Amino acid sequence: MRLQKFLASAGIASRRRAEQFILDGRVAVNGKIVTELGTKVDPDVDKIKFDKKLVEVETEKIVIILNKPPGYVCTTRHFKEEKNVMSLVRAHARVYPVGRLDKDSSGLLILTNDGELAEKLMHPKYRKEKEYFVTVNKEIPYGFEQAVKTGIQLEEGVTLPALYAQETARSFSVVLKQGMKRQIRLMCAQFDLRVNGLRRVRINNLELGGLAQGDSRVLSQSEIAKLLK
Repeated sequence: MRLQKFLASAGIASRRRAEQFILDGRVAVNGKIVTELGTKVDPDVDKIKFDKKLVEVETEKIVIILNKPPGYVCTTRHFKEEKNVMSLVRAHARVYPVGRLDKDSSGLLILTNDGELAEKLMHPKYRKEKEYFVTVNKEIPYGFEQAVKTGIQLEEGVTLPALYAQETARSFSVVLKQGMKRQIRLMCAQFDLRVNGLRRVRINNLELGGLAQGDSRVLSQSEIAKLLK
């Protein structure tokens, strides 16, 4: 089994994120730091450590939905000066956040120890829909809607065409199928708009619904199926 696949199956991170951990020198096999992607391991024989802690495969997969409040960072690493989403979740297995939802944003966040599910939600080739409700600091100018629908040039590249619906003079809903870093904020900045509020309300067919801010719960099998459908 490839090392990154093992880390994903153990609930450390998605396969892509696990690859970065390997490159960063945070993974050791039998006492030696490994930085080569594609390294083969045998979970029954090899001792694999992540950040100096022994990694064991979680047999039970768990998927949690959290209504993330603004002001919390999405990482499994803890920093004294930062509030972390992990403090909002109670799980009997190790889980990690799936995908990007920056500190100032809120709404639907998935946490899991299922690396394959995380891969299907995050990898660009699957193009899972993510819907956001956005408020900005002033009236939305002419041309913004069309630009969002056709693509906007950002530093990472041109954004994919997105679904757009104007809600008020200063708010809109948008559905993305990609996850460039701070994509919505940067798209708005191209039109001199500052985002005052950004809330994710849906991932694929799973909606945030009436889950209170800061609350979380375990998803049922039917809800997990909605995520992947």
